[in-house]
Amino acid sequence: MDAATPHDDAVLLRREAGGVVWLTLNRPAARNALSVGLIAALDVALAEAALDAAVKVVVIAGNGPAFCAGHDLREMRANPGRDAYEALFARCAALMTRIVRLPKPVIARVHGIATAAGCQLVASCDLAVAADTARFATPGVNIGLFCSTPMVALTRAVGRKAAMEMLLTGELVEAARAHEIGLINRVVPEPELDAAVQALAAQIAAKSPLTLAIGKELFHAQAELPLDDAYNLAAEAMTRNMLARDAAEGIDAFLNKRSPVWTGT
Repeated sequence: MDAATPHDDAVLLRREAGGVVWLTLNRPAARNALSVGLIAALDVALAEAALDAAVKVVVIAGNGPAFCAGHDLREMRANPGRDAYEALFARCAALMTRIVRLPKPVIARVHGIATAAGCQLVASCDLAVAADTARFATPGVNIGLFCSTPMVALTRAVGRKAAMEMLLTGELVEAARAHEIGLINRVVPEPELDAAVQALAAQIAAKSPLTLAIGKELFHAQAELPLDDAYNLAAEAMTRNMLARDAAEGIDAFLNKRSPVWTGT
């Protein structure tokens, strides 16, 4: 795999191979806390990935002992005030929204802890694979700061009772429990984490990028609609998909028992 290259003063590392771009949070001493700089770097890297036709799948990972410990509390306390806080949370919300709306699948590769906004980051990704030693929490309630913005992503990823338990108790949740409630897709032994993420990313990257983009956009749009409206939107999307070259190629390849060649159109 290609060596990682720095992105924005090395708070974020980037490497790419086989249509998969790995974006690695690189503030290990701070448990990859989401500083203003790291949020900005990740947002820019995702915007670039959205426009790069060579990128089929994005993986978000963390360097050092943790995936992400949430917002940088030291930075927040050093820059107090309504304007600073509003700007920070707006930037973070824009980042999480970009992940959801990115026209390419995003996979979280989780080890260590994913807490507060770090748990929000996992919940915002389309898929998540975690080491069996990973732990998750929305612990703001323990320090007098309810995890309100992480709650938005969490309640869209897991059931209400499970989400409320995490939010009200602030307790760490083991990987097995996170898998049980639907916060993550797969749990693997820590030594196998990279291989498991790579295999999943490669499997998805082999699909038609146009089809993936149509499907991801529809997945989120229809989930917010009443049943009839959801079916109407899905029917329109499927019609548009059927008219694409990749759909014709995929169907013909299936009927003729050969591998499809995608053009992304």
